[in-house]
Amino acid sequence: MTSGTGMLLSLRISEIFYSLQGETSRMGLPTVFVRLTGCPLRCVYCDTAHAFSGGSSQTLVDILRQVAAFPTRYVTVTGGEPLAQKNCLPLLTALCDAGYQVSLETSGALDISGVDPRVMCVLDIKTPGSAEESKNRWENLPLLTAHDEVKFVLCDETDYHWAKQVLTQHALSERCDVLFSPVQGQLSPTDLADWIVRDGLPVRMQVQLHKVLWGNAIGK
Repeated sequence: MTSGTGMLLSLRISEIFYSLQGETSRMGLPTVFVRLTGCPLRCVYCDTAHAFSGGSSQTLVDILRQVAAFPTRYVTVTGGEPLAQKNCLPLLTALCDAGYQVSLETSGALDISGVDPRVMCVLDIKTPGSAEESKNRWENLPLLTAHDEVKFVLCDETDYHWAKQVLTQHALSERCDVLFSPVQGQLSPTDLADWIVRDGLPVRMQVQLHKVLWGNAIGK
């Protein structure tokens, strides 16, 4: 349990909003998103650059109060890169202690060993097309369990073949669910679907539902 003193810990929050989960196996579920400010990466396709800076300092009490105002038990902690803030870890635990089903969207560049085991880690493996391939922390992969997920965001066919090699080399589909997503407006979802079917890959192909519904609107 998070102590009363711990509840006074603060984080810099970019936004807290209620929407449908647009990705992962929980796609379509009403979810509260807690977006933390800051990210050490600069992926070329980033769609949340507004979270690189700014935001406001809020205590765990404040955050939990805002989350509780929405009618759902699903919470996603995202960024930026949420693990760049050390108090992300007690936030995740506090949300789990409050009875929420919690997921963490992380770039995979930072250590996930301290993440509460009740949290579903959605770990993004950066492809060459992201321009941040060198930031991948491969030591994270053995820490994944069956309730976690790995995501590849693909810019082109070169990224696809690279991801396919990583999938095989690390036997990722035997460890957890694996997601392949096309960069919106850059890689055709139809082409990606055709490649996956052609190659018989054990992955889940997905598009970003929130963008299909609302475009790139902030808070959606």
